[in-house]
Amino acid sequence: MNNYETSDIKSIRNKLGLTQSALAKQANVSQSLIAKIESGKIDPTYSNIKKIFSALDSLQKKESLRAKDFIHKSVVSCQEEELVRDVIKKMKKYEISQLPVMRDQSVVGVVSESRIIEKLINGADKDLKVREVMGDIPPIISMNTEEIVISNLLKFFSMVLVQDNGKLKGIITRSDILRKIYV
Repeated sequence: MNNYETSDIKSIRNKLGLTQSALAKQANVSQSLIAKIESGKIDPTYSNIKKIFSALDSLQKKESLRAKDFIHKSVVSCQEEELVRDVIKKMKKYEISQLPVMRDQSVVGVVSESRIIEKLINGADKDLKVREVMGDIPPIISMNTEEIVISNLLKFFSMVLVQDNGKLKGIITRSDILRKIYV
């Protein structure tokens, strides 16, 4: 736990964008207790202040998570000229459902199980090349992108790619976020 003073509570709470009620709920204390502490009307008990500071620590830790904290560095990718049948084998081997499609060192799209299944159901041959089934390039972010931005992108995209100095460094999926934050 950080070395806070009771006089720091209001400024930290405001910095985190929390209401007194939200902080109280996180700390499992009453909103009126938070208000009285912030106004200097009471000297809180050790157990209550410990709950509040613990909640603030937890919320600040959550607040500061960045792409580098979620990144899955071992990226399995494919080339746009690969055959779909080979990509299916790769997906099975690594137990993944999607992968970035590369042209040399640049990402040019993404191929997923759902896109492959859609094509195969519609009569396509497994000898198709990946470029014929790939989707658009997923969002590309930096290592310092905040968790809130990543979470919002993952509402609309199944993955985001992480680059540093123009080079692909990793991938983040919804399950990476869930594993890090909620488990």
